[in-house]
Amino acid sequence: MKKDMFSLAGRTALVTGASRGIGEAIAKTLAEHGAKVILTARRVEGPKRVAEEIVAGGGSAAAIACHLGEMDQIGQIFDQIKSEYGKLDILVNNAGTNPFFGDVLSVDEKAWDKTVDVNLKGYFFMSQQAAKMMKEQGGGVIVNVASVNGIRPAPFQGIYSITKAGIISMTQSFAKELAPFHIRVNAILPGLTDTKFSALMIQSPEIMKIILPMIPLNRAGQPEEMAGLVLYLVSDAASYTTGACIPVDGGMLA
Repeated sequence: MKKDMFSLAGRTALVTGASRGIGEAIAKTLAEHGAKVILTARRVEGPKRVAEEIVAGGGSAAAIACHLGEMDQIGQIFDQIKSEYGKLDILVNNAGTNPFFGDVLSVDEKAWDKTVDVNLKGYFFMSQQAAKMMKEQGGGVIVNVASVNGIRPAPFQGIYSITKAGIISMTQSFAKELAPFHIRVNAILPGLTDTKFSALMIQSPEIMKIILPMIPLNRAGQPEEMAGLVLYLVSDAASYTTGACIPVDGGMLA
């Protein structure tokens, strides 16, 4: 293997949900390996902070606000990327939401719509727009952040689990259809990860007593441990990898 196969020099990457946690770790990792990184979140303050930290460390980054549940905003961000960067080599769909924690009999339509709009509809149309650009330029890479919940639904996280299962299927569908255009599409499936998103569970001794015995490594993962796999998948080291949905879960699904 060539020494520079993990280099992303000269490539432009878009990372959604990049204001903290896994998205922040992914954005910083890609920048550290030479990519120009565009960071998005619904509010620009979070990704702007991360972008400033990347630039301060010698990397290249910019922040743009984008709500994945709004089609016009998705269109606008790709228009801006075309205008300012001219191309897009990498898309990492990471933004997600889970507004409802409870049994499936108690879910209302509002919670359903919000979760599906961001987690599934947003991923689909971000991927569609990115793939159109990548097809024109001769190729690219898309990585979707799904979840182990897409394989093994978690109690009281029914809608979230359903959308993550949809992301896994979407990844495989896009991978098959886009391969002729030299566009690779893969997904990572994080397990319990130490982020603000999972803070409610991690900070509860009662919940952790239930969860940790299901994880052979007996701990939560760190955002940086998710970013390493994304780096591999977007790099030339993974040039023959597409349609893969890979758990990063401490052995939970083993």
